[in-house]
Amino acid sequence: MASYPKSLLALVEGLKKLPGVGRKTAERFAFKILDWPQKDIAFLAATLYQLTDSIKKCNQCGCLQESSSCFFCSKPDLEPILCVVAYAKDVYPIEHTRLYHGYYHVLGCLISPLEGKTAADLAVDLLLSRITSLAISEVILALDSTLAGDTTSLYLQERLKDKNMKITKLASGVPLGSSLDFIDEGTLSQAFHGRQMVL
Repeated sequence: MASYPKSLLALVEGLKKLPGVGRKTAERFAFKILDWPQKDIAFLAATLYQLTDSIKKCNQCGCLQESSSCFFCSKPDLEPILCVVAYAKDVYPIEHTRLYHGYYHVLGCLISPLEGKTAADLAVDLLLSRITSLAISEVILALDSTLAGDTTSLYLQERLKDKNMKITKLASGVPLGSSLDFIDEGTLSQAFHGRQMVL
């Protein structure tokens, strides 16, 4: 039985690393890419190759940045509120609501023993340092409504309970088991407006 060329197999394996992409979908994508004009393939390859050079993570908030200064940290007139999210991608749906005007803090992961992620991976010391240096009056825990998100939220509540500030979490409107990047702006706006005190 004939097998795929090695270079095509390598592309399939690479595409399978994307979330929600299994072997059949990866094969379909790979064959579609083979039909693209050479210039489109070259553009995609160059874009992917330059990605890690052009996009970095801010060493303070963890958001994505393309220039020497972080867009999110350097916005004028930021309120003394810190929104804690799991991943850099979670910042963008929050920004699109245009309701939030404070700082962000990206954890980089959620506590998930099945994925080998523990509380030590959260770099909570940097979070605590920023809360002090920015004189934060409220921390919003904007984490996924999943087991990992809830576990992380409870852990952070315990670590922050001695701080003299409000700790809130997103209110109803965020369905159980959902990730922020799958929630529409209206629902996310409602969740921000109705956020609830946890401590």
